[in-house]
Amino acid sequence: MIARSLARPGGWSLWQRHLAALGALSLALLILFREDAADMAAIWWTSSTFTHCLLLVPIIGWLVAQRAALLTPLTPVYWWPALAWIGGASVLWLLGEAATLALFRQLALVLMLQGAVAVTLGPRLVRALLFPLAYALLLVPFGEELVPLLQTLTAKISLALLHLAGRTAEMEGVFITTRAGLFEVAEACSGVNFLIAMLAYSLFAAHLCFLRWTRRIVFVAAALAATILANALRAFGTMIAAEIWGIEAAGGIDHVFYGWIFFGLVIFAVMFAARRWFDRPANDAAVDIAGLEGRPRLAGSAKAVLPLALAIPLFFAAWGTLSAARAAPLPPEMTLIAPPGWSASSFKRLAWTPRFDGADRQLLRDFADAEGRRVTVAIGGYERQAEGREVVAYGQGAIDPAGPWAWSASLPPIDGAKTERLLHRGPVLRDAATWYIVGGRATGSARRAKLAALKARLFGGDPRALSLIVSSEKGEGGARAIADFVAASGGAQRMADRALKSR
Repeated sequence: MIARSLARPGGWSLWQRHLAALGALSLALLILFREDAADMAAIWWTSSTFTHCLLLVPIIGWLVAQRAALLTPLTPVYWWPALAWIGGASVLWLLGEAATLALFRQLALVLMLQGAVAVTLGPRLVRALLFPLAYALLLVPFGEELVPLLQTLTAKISLALLHLAGRTAEMEGVFITTRAGLFEVAEACSGVNFLIAMLAYSLFAAHLCFLRWTRRIVFVAAALAATILANALRAFGTMIAAEIWGIEAAGGIDHVFYGWIFFGLVIFAVMFAARRWFDRPANDAAVDIAGLEGRPRLAGSAKAVLPLALAIPLFFAAWGTLSAARAAPLPPEMTLIAPPGWSASSFKRLAWTPRFDGADRQLLRDFADAEGRRVTVAIGGYERQAEGREVVAYGQGAIDPAGPWAWSASLPPIDGAKTERLLHRGPVLRDAATWYIVGGRATGSARRAKLAALKARLFGGDPRALSLIVSSEKGEGGARAIADFVAASGGAQRMADRALKSR
């Protein structure tokens, strides 16, 4: 019966029309949001953390191809409720555009493409394609926010292993000192790249190898835990090798072993340990279509549904473009005065310069007090925020990834600031407190700064933004000197108001 229905010209023409509509709508969305699509593809191609995404595209295609023959008996429809799916994704894109959050925009684009499948094929085919559609969310580059946490976790586990092995070691943030020298658990050593790749691999393997959801969840959790532990073991092994053969030899061994052998063995070990619990037969059908036949409710015509499916994202894209054009001038000179008990100074210090990409104004001043404590104040000002010119972004602020200073540890907040410790090889420690001034309000929270930027962009607030950083070397006062300087200045909000000449 199925073979006869597929042979009917009308049956094939229905599928062809819906697949053509899906292709046209998807292409239109990719063209409309081409910058986000191009940025996402560039990240896949250039970032070692996300190169595995290049493999996910053919994997998703294979998952769909597995189901293709099984789905042909189903009836595709144009489905009205899926417009809410596209509408929700469009709102998310606008929020990402207003808050200059590339992650939100890229996630929204993937959700819109999923919504295009729902609009042109209907809910029953979405249910049949649920895993490939959900798996496509892994195409969004996410997870780098975990780097500081993974750095700290790797350093702590490595230190514990060194002590268990009877080795003398001390830790300062993400730096570990052993008899062989000073080791940094850098961003590249955090293991975030393999953790994200392992998430993609373990979800794929869990889908293929297990039927029970409990087993799938346990397998994925165990695979991620094994990855974190394995990365700490690698760092521990590198330090032990450095004591035996020297740092340079250990570094060479680490890169080869880490990249080509070590985590390949981790994958093998995870699969070998889990094989006895595999409960999905190799010949099991990719999807069970029982109960998915028939025509769903709320189906519509192509002429009614498809124009709205494109008009909704067009509306929000236009809103985002118009709101992004707003700007306000900064003062010709931002004011920064010496508070009581402090005076402007020009002293020789180990070079430290924050990074303010795209800033319209920049200011860097040194101050000292009678006790010999010294602080450096840096301000980056923006007449408006946009991609590549924002106060909260990777690589912006106190630590330039291309510079000689590295993040070492988080410190207790000073007047609400994001406070952290930096380390320069030597070692030299420097404390830095960062405030973001968006919508006229100072905050040390990146999340609040993004929300303030979103509110200003969408509802007509002050589009200007500042990044205010007060720093001091630990040997010249450190966090205590920063706190006293800011208090003498009347607080970070007062400093920001003077710089903006708003009060």
